[in-house]
Amino acid sequence: MNCYLARDYKGTLSAGNKARTDIEAVMSSLGYRNLGIKQSVSGGGLKHFVRNLAGVIKECGTIRPGDIIVLQYPLKKYFSSVCRVAHARGAKVVALIHDLGSFRRKALTEEKEIRRLSNADLIIAHNAAMRRWLERRGCTAKVIELGIFDFLNHSRPAVEHEPGTDYKVVYAGNLQRRKNSFLYSIKPQGWSMVLYGNGFEASEAAGAENIDYLGFAKPSDLIKDAGGDFGLVWDGDSAETCSGNYGEYLRLNNPHKTSLYIRCGLPVIIWKEAALAPFIEREGLGIAVGSLEELHDILPSITPDRYRDMRRRVLDMGERLANGKYAGAALIRASALLTPNPSE
Repeated sequence: MNCYLARDYKGTLSAGNKARTDIEAVMSSLGYRNLGIKQSVSGGGLKHFVRNLAGVIKECGTIRPGDIIVLQYPLKKYFSSVCRVAHARGAKVVALIHDLGSFRRKALTEEKEIRRLSNADLIIAHNAAMRRWLERRGCTAKVIELGIFDFLNHSRPAVEHEPGTDYKVVYAGNLQRRKNSFLYSIKPQGWSMVLYGNGFEASEAAGAENIDYLGFAKPSDLIKDAGGDFGLVWDGDSAETCSGNYGEYLRLNNPHKTSLYIRCGLPVIIWKEAALAPFIEREGLGIAVGSLEELHDILPSITPDRYRDMRRRVLDMGERLANGKYAGAALIRASALLTPNPSE
């Protein structure tokens, strides 16, 4: 039996929690058994840790020999403990990575993170770049690739969309200066930006006359009516390149906003050195650039026919993401790799 540990998500669903709940929904559709882990004990310190750990281990008592347990990583302090309990009960462990704490947040060292992940039998990494990063640092678990995160939602974008004479580029997410200071230096020429999210101070942006700040919007509303033509995947301090911890992390991870843009029917503009750039270009889902300054020449040169082709491909991909195709395929492959073949 395949199983997973459900988490108790409190408060507003963040982008990270959206990705996790989508994975849980896909696992449920595949017949995975929910072990029902809920970390609801309030407080901190050693007593809090011990009580939560005891609850986790109690739930793991239902694990049976031959089970495959999927853990969505990071699982904070309990990952290694759950792996040990699962192995002691004759089960295998799959770790599906959402975030690497050693790379962007520096929450732990690379060595400690690799040791922790090596407790799993198989890891589902975001992409080939993340797989290589893990393997080159000595991770002993098998590693396969997700490809791209799904984005489950019943909303659908309009099938027909004709851009105006000047393309509008959507950027959605955390707009605070500490994460996306490039928004304050970029000066769009021959195109404009549409921003969705909280924390942007429009009066301080150098290109404010070509930036339309629309505030926060729910993903379901964006999918139905995103006010633009492209979705931008960019992070960091500079419009010249993706820099800083947030920008450099694009070399390894699959930003969840990429999947949101695709579900919105928006072709993607992505940093050419991002780990997801080869996927975007190979699938014809958008364009990769080294600098946002390149958009001044590239966007005006995109013909209506080329745009329609990209959007058609994006709409097709959006249907796959809405139905959990990528997580489903990765989980099925992981199970096959960890299930003994009776004929061998």
